Amino acid sequence: MNKEKDLKNIPFSVLDLVPVIEGSTHKIAMENSLALAQQAEKLGYKRFWISEHHNAESLVSSATPLLIGYIAQGTKTIRVGSGGVMLPNHAPIVVAEQFGTLATLYPNRIDLGLGRAPGTDQQTARALRRERVETVNDFPEDVQELERYFSKENHNSPVRAIPGEGLEVPLYLLGSSTYSAQLAGALGLPYAFASHFAPTHLHDALRLYHSNFEPSKQLNKPYAMACVNVVIANTDEDAEYLATSMKLFMLNVIRNTRKPLAPPVKSMDGLWNPMEEAHISQMMQYSFVGSKETVQKKLADFADETRVDEIIVVAHIYDQTARLRSFELLSQINQGTI
Repeated sequence: MNKEKDLKNIPFSVLDLVPVIEGSTHKIAMENSLALAQQAEKLGYKRFWISEHHNAESLVSSATPLLIGYIAQGTKTIRVGSGGVMLPNHAPIVVAEQFGTLATLYPNRIDLGLGRAPGTDQQTARALRRERVETVNDFPEDVQELERYFSKENHNSPVRAIPGEGLEVPLYLLGSSTYSAQLAGALGLPYAFASHFAPTHLHDALRLYHSNFEPSKQLNKPYAMACVNVVIANTDEDAEYLATSMKLFMLNVIRNTRKPLAPPVKSMDGLWNPMEEAHISQMMQYSFVGSKETVQKKLADFADETRVDEIIVVAHIYDQTARLRSFELLSQINQGTI
């Protein structure tokens, strides 16, 4: 099997958390995100997604629809969307109106990825949701409510999403466990797994998604996506050095310190304890770090092993020039020009 050819047949996309760089500003973080999206468009990436996070000094993706509009306005052809909107934080009608507005302004370019995690700590989640208490049935019901708002058939309903109605904005379910995989299959929606930070259930989730899939108006056969961490540089050593920023980012996650993205360090020794190192190593199982040649082989193995239809890439790289270069080198792998 020609694995290089396999990678050429798989669309690559970008997930951006809009990280704040240590010593920089929120505005520059947003401008860096736009610059990355513009390069991704030029290099042929399929879509550019932004994920919803709240109350984190390290990320400024809280007003996700506003950033999606900012990115869409600054690009021309690449699909732009959420990876994802955390639906329990919002009333479905509000999400439908927001994404209906985006889809009206940028037709056939807007994706609505949906997650059921809070995207923050529990105290902030309570502030976002106020008195709303989620039950096990809320998420699937909210997803179906969104589908109704975007459908032409909803025009006789007493509650309508205007704009949004009839636009059939494509929905994607995101998850890091098997729950959303089963739901995405049952509803006939595309499914994206968050293997970039929660790799444990990747294979079980993909299996359940495919085995539970029922064709729908949006999709007639399964479409599975997986998100992974990728850091590429000219040499393995250079890439490993750049990747220490990602390790420090993950360290902030497990310590709940949420500091801005730190510059790379020569060694992680003394910065984490053995338990933290083991935890982060497990979280980063699907992280592909190295030169083009090294990453090409690892990604090809991943694609062969998972049979995903699309690979979404996130890169926590401190230096913007190095981050843009990493995505440039990755596009060369995707296009088979390695």
